[in-house]
Amino acid sequence: MQMNSKTTAPGTARSVKVTLVKSPFGQIQRHRATVRGLGLRRMNQSVVLADTPEIRGMINASRHLLRVEEA
Repeated sequence: MQMNSKTTAPGTARSVKVTLVKSPFGQIQRHRATVRGLGLRRMNQSVVLADTPEIRGMINASRHLLRVEEA
């Protein structure tokens, strides 16, 4: 397996902590669905997710509702 700048060593999966800081109420349906897809239901709820391009895309779509930290 070749290693490049975007991959990590085997067994060291990177993760991010995502917290819902603004209510999705009143947002467009796509943003509400993205927040739910990330596993967030309540204000100030946090989840730790794998740091993948798919998750980063979901975070980017609703970034105005979320706070993201390295976990």
